[in-house]
Amino acid sequence: MALTTHPIDRVIEHRGVDIPTFLYGTAWKEDETEALTRKALDSGFLGIDTANQRRHYNEAGVGEAVRQVLAEGRLGRSNLFLQSKFTFASGQDHRIPYDPLAEYAVQVKQSFQSTLEHLQTDTLDSYILHAPATALGWSKADCEVWRAMETLQKSGAVRLLGVSNVELDQLKKLIELAEVKPAFVQNRCYAYTCWDHEIRRICRTHDILYQGFSLLTANALELTRPEIQAIARRLGCPLTRLVFRFALQSGMIPLTGTTDPGHMADDLAAYDMELDEAAMETIEQIAFTKPLSRP
Repeated sequence: MALTTHPIDRVIEHRGVDIPTFLYGTAWKEDETEALTRKALDSGFLGIDTANQRRHYNEAGVGEAVRQVLAEGRLGRSNLFLQSKFTFASGQDHRIPYDPLAEYAVQVKQSFQSTLEHLQTDTLDSYILHAPATALGWSKADCEVWRAMETLQKSGAVRLLGVSNVELDQLKKLIELAEVKPAFVQNRCYAYTCWDHEIRRICRTHDILYQGFSLLTANALELTRPEIQAIARRLGCPLTRLVFRFALQSGMIPLTGTTDPGHMADDLAAYDMELDEAAMETIEQIAFTKPLSRP
């Protein structure tokens, strides 16, 4: 397994855009979104992930935190990576940020304009299709939404496009059909799939950056394995930091959604450590080690 060059940069260039290699995710923060986004930026995060989906995100809260930080002059807009998403009506609650009866191109335009207002910005660095319309296949609706997103990118309103919660066959179809190829895939990353190995392989082949979320919560059982616990003890680091370092060193862009400011700083400390080949291999294969003996 090839490892990335060390040390890992906190910001990399991808398709002409500066991309932070660690993002702060703002899902499920509700009324705490503004304060927690502010704390994440204060802790050193340079990239914020959100969505115009009030069911799980408070995008306007993100925007208020960003406004405060920019007003104080600690960061310029060019130093801050803002990523949001278009979500189909099936993934929304009653607070849909567009006319659900309109054509998909209109839905995307309305949702995007609402996002700009929420985030108090004129442009987005990354705009993500939150999930394809159906669990299997790439539908006509997906094609229409992606074309509308391409129009935004070509206009300069969005710098890069991506897709989230995508299966392998869907990603292949998108790559085949897209005029503007996805720059990002953002998936829930499971150890039992070797950390989304096949999707990551396709991403590497097509110059797509992989963003991994739920690295901790999706793998709670695997992270109890004595093998991975032993690595953390040997290195004297929390298990969370170990997992994020594994992700960074594997070439992923990890997301953390921690609500603890101390954990925010500790997660970023993953930049300051390094894993050897044996540790990387153990974590990569952690779901396939010998099952724990039961009493």
